[in-house]
Amino acid sequence: MDFSLKSKVALVTGGSRGIGKAAALGLAQAGADVALASRKLPDLEKVAEEIKGLGKKSLAVAAHVGRLEEINNLVDRVKAEFGRIDILVNNAGTNPVMDPALEISERAWDSIMNLNLKGLFFLSQAVARVMKERGGGAIINVSSVEGITPGILPVYAISKAGVIMATKVMAREWAKYNIRVNAVAPGLTRTGFSVALWSNPEILEVAMSRTPMRRIAEPEEMVGAIIYLASDASSYVTGQTFAIDGGTTI
Repeated sequence: MDFSLKSKVALVTGGSRGIGKAAALGLAQAGADVALASRKLPDLEKVAEEIKGLGKKSLAVAAHVGRLEEINNLVDRVKAEFGRIDILVNNAGTNPVMDPALEISERAWDSIMNLNLKGLFFLSQAVARVMKERGGGAIINVSSVEGITPGILPVYAISKAGVIMATKVMAREWAKYNIRVNAVAPGLTRTGFSVALWSNPEILEVAMSRTPMRRIAEPEEMVGAIIYLASDASSYVTGQTFAIDGGTTI
């Protein structure tokens, strides 16, 4: 029963596809009502209907997490609908370019950092204020193995390393409010977000040569760790990053 999320309310960003969608459905199956956020409402509403089909409440909110005014509106909407937020999964992320570090533009840097790190931090801040009022909660940040061992996405890797440090900073400061903050660091995963990587035979071959399990992950393989970190099963775990990577970081 420690893994049960019954009577909990979760907010998942980037919840319309990939790891975010899998996490949202998994949290609902574990008993949580789930609010979803991403930039495209029609895709979110489809996932919300799936969650309702599991017998749980769901709310879809179109929001760009890289914009502070939309962050505040998102948190207000979820709080108004459910009265609380017990779990936050910071999954929204971007990487619009695959340029090497010598060629990255300022515009690309700002776009990646704005959503992957700045947006994650300020959404966590806004949700933590709600959690503090309710006596605590759990925040799970989606980092990447790129944030541990850099690969071919230099600024993305820097942003995800920042997510790991942000996880530690928030965990240390907010523990006194009974808010636990942890991260998962997925390896290469079969999502639309990373299709440019795993659909490229040369990139895939290099990635598999570094992965002892010799395959890429499925989005659903991230869900167990997320449920663990969201539930009372991990009640004494905070500030940690769990690599879910088939052994890549070995």
